[in-house]
Amino acid sequence: MLLLYLRTGDEKAFREIYQRYWKKLFFTAARKIQEADVVEELIQDIFLKLWERRAGLQVERLDAYLFSAVRYAVINHIKSNLVQEKYANYAQYHYSDACSVTEEQLELDELIHVVEQQLNDLPEKTRQIFQMNRLEHHTIKEISSKLKVPERTVEYHLSQALKSLRYYLRDYLPTLLFFNFFL
Repeated sequence: MLLLYLRTGDEKAFREIYQRYWKKLFFTAARKIQEADVVEELIQDIFLKLWERRAGLQVERLDAYLFSAVRYAVINHIKSNLVQEKYANYAQYHYSDACSVTEEQLELDELIHVVEQQLNDLPEKTRQIFQMNRLEHHTIKEISSKLKVPERTVEYHLSQALKSLRYYLRDYLPTLLFFNFFL
């Protein structure tokens, strides 16, 4: 009888159905979902859909319909949580990789800036010899013949440049080791 009245839009019939079934449905869902507010929301959604679909409702046994609705609502909720959890794990993993790459790039940029700044502070001849050797990959012999200076002078200037850079970049040693830069 309640179903017939519900189909016609009788609010009293709906309230009676709600009063008869909400606790049973709540406890059925609560066995699988421990969060009371989530269970409450699921049950409210089931009754809201029941009311919205009342006119076209083709139900023989109301209790079987409502308990099936709870079962599917619980399953959908659990599936949704699993998908969200997987996405969160995926996003966290890939975000941390992106952050790590970004941090490394920032450290490298800072290191390059510091090296360039220190190179500019070197005496002209020392800087020129260092750049030819370490950046342009010329040998000591090639540098010596191009600049028309003895090889010992080239070695001395390289030694001075490296000593100065090592001292100046001592705070960046972990970064230098990581990037295996040019020292």
